[in-house]
Amino acid sequence: MEDDDVYTKDGTIDHRGNPANKKETGTWKACPFILGNEFCERLAYYGMSSNLVTYFKERLGQHSSTAANNTLNWSGTCYITPLIGAFLADSYLGRYWTIAIFSTIYVTGMTFLTLTASVPGLKPTCHGNDGCHATDSQKAAFILALYTIALGTGGIKPCVSSYGADQFDDADEVEKKHKASFFNWFYLSINVGALIASSVLVWVQENVSWGLGFGIPAATMAVAIVSFFSGTRLYRNQKPGGSPLIRIAQVVVAAMRKRWVEVPADKALLYEVADAESVIKGSRKLDHTQDFRQVSQLESLTRVYYTCSLRFFDKAAVEIQTDHIKDSVNPWMLCTVTQVEELKAIIRLLPIWATGIMFSAVYSQMGSLFVLQGLTMDRRLAPSSFKIPSASLSIFDTISVIIWVPIYDRIIVPVARKFTGHKNGITQLQRMGIGLFISIFAMLSAGVVELVRLRIVRRHNYYELDSIPMSIFWQVPQYFLIGCAEVFTFIGQLEFFYEQAPDATRSLCSALSLTTVALGNYLSSLLVTIVTKVSTRHGKRGWIPDNLNYGHLHYFFWLLAILSVINLGAFLVISKWYKYKRSMGTLR
Repeated sequence: MEDDDVYTKDGTIDHRGNPANKKETGTWKACPFILGNEFCERLAYYGMSSNLVTYFKERLGQHSSTAANNTLNWSGTCYITPLIGAFLADSYLGRYWTIAIFSTIYVTGMTFLTLTASVPGLKPTCHGNDGCHATDSQKAAFILALYTIALGTGGIKPCVSSYGADQFDDADEVEKKHKASFFNWFYLSINVGALIASSVLVWVQENVSWGLGFGIPAATMAVAIVSFFSGTRLYRNQKPGGSPLIRIAQVVVAAMRKRWVEVPADKALLYEVADAESVIKGSRKLDHTQDFRQVSQLESLTRVYYTCSLRFFDKAAVEIQTDHIKDSVNPWMLCTVTQVEELKAIIRLLPIWATGIMFSAVYSQMGSLFVLQGLTMDRRLAPSSFKIPSASLSIFDTISVIIWVPIYDRIIVPVARKFTGHKNGITQLQRMGIGLFISIFAMLSAGVVELVRLRIVRRHNYYELDSIPMSIFWQVPQYFLIGCAEVFTFIGQLEFFYEQAPDATRSLCSALSLTTVALGNYLSSLLVTIVTKVSTRHGKRGWIPDNLNYGHLHYFFWLLAILSVINLGAFLVISKWYKYKRSMGTLR
């Protein structure tokens, strides 16, 4: 058998640093350990975060809007810190060691969180009907534990999905086809973990103890680490390619220095190394994309500006006489086409990235206002007296995902493939757009439920009741719709940012996609703050008061629906402009 059939061609290596053997490493034989790790880690994360807004309100004594904002801000931070892990993984550590190091930080944070909810002196003091009272030091300890977890989960979050995708050779068409399927099953493993967390663990927190409710996730995270290390011998590893930020800076500086230089019409004259591997360690070369072309009168001036702006960076790869004064090339004066295309590929991702923020703002309602809405409803499971924790309704989001992932992977994709001829059935951008469309109806559904709830309150004068006689299961459609939207938008986003990222920036671009969740949480928090400030003028109770029976929460949900419609329109326009990257050749 020839070497071409023995080793991967995308530059991956095994745990000893040797070229990865295709039969002995990677593909589905390595994925169970990664999927098991993700299942346990997500069970731990959602087991701690699903009911966090309730802990803030009932144990730390915070107002509804404050509890919602603190939950959103912390959750947002969990999706900003991936930039740290991604930078270290792509630049220096590689994905394997980044996951190992930040998992340790993660377990430390979860252990400390368990102590703040179970050890006398660290946990709030509760006195029956008088409620719970937390000292400033107790609040500080709890917040410190939370943000340690945010650092840990953020460090591994962008690496795990990319690491799983690394197990499939980009240069092998059969393996590449399986990679698209991997992202579906990866997201399924997330939601199976979330299913257990939002049902069993939330019940434990509210009916047994918060200490045990946080302790089980801490133990589960320890199991996640064991699962990950168990597959070490089977993994394929991408070599870190050095700091992408430095490479980006080099292209910008070189282009600015040559701003008066004309870009040749023949792009073959632009600088590129002759080797099969690009100048970026472990990265394939990228083909030059022609960003400037004749545009029709119907195309907007914005598009003309966009394409011309990207063409400017080609100047960094134009060779002039002074570039060869010394034997070696100064990367701050002359960059390769691959370096230029790496920057351009990242810039092209940004408009698509921006449209994900609004979707994440909608998604974030499940952990904040949906929970507060559910607390005002009848949570009894008829005919028993058992009360369903409001946060446990997110189980229907998870069930929706678990239902839709196999349907999409096994039914929708094969059927769509027959009509479109596309290997994935539909493009990643089309998939994301469908999810954005569905999310609009999730917010409309939530608004209708709140409107019906308020009509019951007003008709029967239930203003002072903690929970009105309206079943919490009215919330099921809004959770189910968000779950369906996730399968299209979030999974499509995962695959899109991995596929369209240059080889040496895949963790960074995966982190970039995750920051939409952070910014979505921050956007939702900002909207809550603005709406509360505006709607409480002149002594009014506002849209989101502590007692929602006096509020207008449906207005807020409908505001999100309107913003989602605008966002979908922007996405459709941007998607039409997008140009997919083109990699050249193999590394072996």
